[in-house]
Amino acid sequence: MELNRYIEHTLLKQDATKAEIINLFDEAKKYKFFGVCINPSFVKLAKQYLKDTDIKVVTVVGFPLGQTTCEAKVLETIDAVKNGADEIDMVLNCGKLKDGEYDYIVSEIFDIKTACQGKNLKVILETDLLTSDEIKTACELCIKGGANFVKTSTGFVKNGVGAKAEDVKLMHDTVHSAGLGVKASGGIRDKETALKMVDAGAVRLGTSSGVKIVTDSN
Repeated sequence: MELNRYIEHTLLKQDATKAEIINLFDEAKKYKFFGVCINPSFVKLAKQYLKDTDIKVVTVVGFPLGQTTCEAKVLETIDAVKNGADEIDMVLNCGKLKDGEYDYIVSEIFDIKTACQGKNLKVILETDLLTSDEIKTACELCIKGGANFVKTSTGFVKNGVGAKAEDVKLMHDTVHSAGLGVKASGGIRDKETALKMVDAGAVRLGTSSGVKIVTDSN
């Protein structure tokens, strides 16, 4: 299995420097990762630095809380696409989900997908904050809204576990027949964990440990 082609090499730290980001790009080139996942302020740099490669530029909107307005997320998306983003990872508004405001969530996903202008849209559910029933419901809303992927986590929940194989399987079982993929992210730090996520149904892996994963001989 070529795990490198599953990996979106990720650096979303608040204090990430330009030098660290460029190092991320260089590692992505060296190990032929599927993509890099970075904050929006680095999208232009990424597009320029990776222009002669097939590495996808992935960025985030409404990150990490998901509590900005739909209008703000749409504007972030338009800006990111204009700057060269190939894929958008938006954060679901968990509060709206728990309040049962399902029409709002479907509408928000639809509006952001429209702003993607044909680019893939992933919806981050933040599974650490949800029950299994809520995860399933969120996946169903993502289908209705027209998303391309569902994603487990931001990695920013305090004391959060991040991706769990059982959650990835539930997400896969819910969305696969509708043609959506699953991105597992959060807490994937070694090859064994990465393989568990793929076995559970993930087709993308968001991790800052990509180099360790693909160079692990075990």
